[in-house]
Amino acid sequence: MAIWVNDDTRLVVQGITGKEGKFHALGCRDYGTKVVAGVTPGKGGEETEGIPVYDTVAEAREKQGANATMIFVPPPFAADAIMEAAAAGIELVVCITEGIPVVDMLRVKAFLRDYPQTRLVGPNCPGVISPGMAKIGIMPGHIHKQGHVGVVSRSGTLTYEAVWQLSNLGLGQSTCVGIGGDPVNGTNFIDVLQAFAFDDQTRAVIMIGEIGGSAEEEASEWVKENFDRPVAGFIAGRTAPPGRRMGHAGANVAGGKGTAREKMETMAACGILVCESPADLGSTIAKALEA
Repeated sequence: MAIWVNDDTRLVVQGITGKEGKFHALGCRDYGTKVVAGVTPGKGGEETEGIPVYDTVAEAREKQGANATMIFVPPPFAADAIMEAAAAGIELVVCITEGIPVVDMLRVKAFLRDYPQTRLVGPNCPGVISPGMAKIGIMPGHIHKQGHVGVVSRSGTLTYEAVWQLSNLGLGQSTCVGIGGDPVNGTNFIDVLQAFAFDDQTRAVIMIGEIGGSAEEEASEWVKENFDRPVAGFIAGRTAPPGRRMGHAGANVAGGKGTAREKMETMAACGILVCESPADLGSTIAKALEA
């Protein structure tokens, strides 16, 4: 009933001794995630609220069996943190850090080609949660409910909105994945949709996109050819002036491509239930599941 994050997740937090890293590490632990270690170079041997701290990810993996990591490392060092986790054999890397230079992420993408066992989610994302099992990230756990609707989104805030609607309608979520809005990231819509396709317990999906790029159009075409369950979609940024970057680094419309209207038309043509307002996401999925 979940993808990537579950009861077997053993989490290490890179940057746990920083203010944000500590706060969200404890939030994940309070939710029920097995937070088994933290990593801050030079602070190995210390503890953070009972969580042992190591100098390297490799040591945390060896001694605590960590198989996932959450990264709260400042932007100039975050790319190295991602690559360190991959080199240590961590299967799931969730990078919350925003503001990582694009050139650094291009270096990360090239590096990860040699580590196919590692999945990177993010950067600049809220994380991943499988309600009732574990969460890795900054999302408010209390609004989630265990169930059968998958959620994938470029927008953290709109993810929470969709989840709140679903939970209030009595519709739980299998897994919610925030892929982040940066132009170079580790996981795209199709990656998540493919994982949902292999999860028999995910009976429907909400996909939330933004203006800029072509990821939503490519995902829509994939859904048309490969996905046989209801998908509701929304595109943020309909009122953005052409050519202006809005919010996320990847939300940039140029040359008349990547507009909200263009994306919504493609989604509709591919059988996705397009919502004109984010307020309609929950009710749209509810009606589709009743049909």
